[in-house]
Amino acid sequence: MTLATTRLGRTGLTVSRLALGTMTFGLQTEESVARQILDKAAHGGINFLDTADVYPLGGGLKTIGTTEEILGRWLREAPGRRAGFVVATKAFGRTGPHPWDQGSSRKHLLDAIDASLARLQTDYVDLYQLHGDDTRTPLDETLEALDTIVRSGRARYVGVSNFLAYRLARALGKSELHGLVRFVSVQPRYSLLFREIERELLPLAQEEGLGVIPYNPLAGGLLTGKHRRGAPTEGTRFTLGTAAERYQERYWADRYFDTVDALQALAKEAGVSLTTLSVAWVLANPLVTAPLLGASRPDQLDDTLAAAGYVLDAGLKQRLDELTQVYRWGDSAR
Repeated sequence: MTLATTRLGRTGLTVSRLALGTMTFGLQTEESVARQILDKAAHGGINFLDTADVYPLGGGLKTIGTTEEILGRWLREAPGRRAGFVVATKAFGRTGPHPWDQGSSRKHLLDAIDASLARLQTDYVDLYQLHGDDTRTPLDETLEALDTIVRSGRARYVGVSNFLAYRLARALGKSELHGLVRFVSVQPRYSLLFREIERELLPLAQEEGLGVIPYNPLAGGLLTGKHRRGAPTEGTRFTLGTAAERYQERYWADRYFDTVDALQALAKEAGVSLTTLSVAWVLANPLVTAPLLGASRPDQLDDTLAAAGYVLDAGLKQRLDELTQVYRWGDSAR
């Protein structure tokens, strides 16, 4: 299958218009199934794979790195496979028992990149991202560490995830001032049920030429329409280990279910699944590089991959925008 490609921000790096997120691999999804998901994504034209050193989602210190290990074994399985993919990982979360085994200090980042490369069985990652913002470590120290990593060849580019716009703007300014490596991308939460990044972060990305790799385009699965009010479905991220509380706090509320009901009606009228429609809406934003598709089973990729070929009618997009306008305002709208 041929999938459209685009450049990652203002870099010369070309990536597929959809990316595969792997955070279910190793806990929610066993390795044999994870490999089927990777095979299906590759067959569908996805060449952009995203992971993190703390994955799988919902795990603890005992499972740290399992997802990278699964991905590393798959990448090494076939000759030349690694060269055919853009591999991204992240660092920031706690990976060990010591106080320095987390954050964005020089010590932690230099330790973390080496550990990730060993698990991924590769000499480099294409994109190395800060998984969060460590406000206790000076940005200068973090940027100098990332600059060292890139200059050493262990990463080709660097990006951020879960950064506020003003902090990202400060980091970009410091990079320019000191001649250090510059962030090329941002990985924010973005969906029909979470749009507040449209106010500040996306305009910053546009002005600075940053790639945008949104996660949770299906709001943790709520926008598939499979969840019902009441107790969360067992076996989903709403009940999964350390992730359950976070995802229930994000999305498990009547107002979200009310919106999903209305969106389901629009999808039915348009003759398309809500899953496909939701991912297509994210893709329709011209600032978006590639939404991250998550899956715990291979068949879950059917409707998300279909979004790449779905043409979202301007009238339907306007109705979707209007229906979810309240989610531009974040917590203040609750």
